[in-house]
Amino acid sequence: MAKKKSEGSGLMSSAGLMRYYEADKKAPHINPKTVIVVGLLCGVAILFLNASYGMWP
Repeated sequence: MAKKKSEGSGLMSSAGLMRYYEADKKAPHINPKTVIVVGLLCGVAILFLNASYGMWP
């Protein structure tokens, strides 16, 4: 029978692949509410600029 792989190896191999959570530690973390608020503010700003330049439908 074939040997079972150990559970601890995950995606790590001799090719040097990293596990997802190891790569995620270095990434900047942004709160989802912040993304929604910034998106809404951008949308309101675009609507305001369109209205102020006479491009409102």
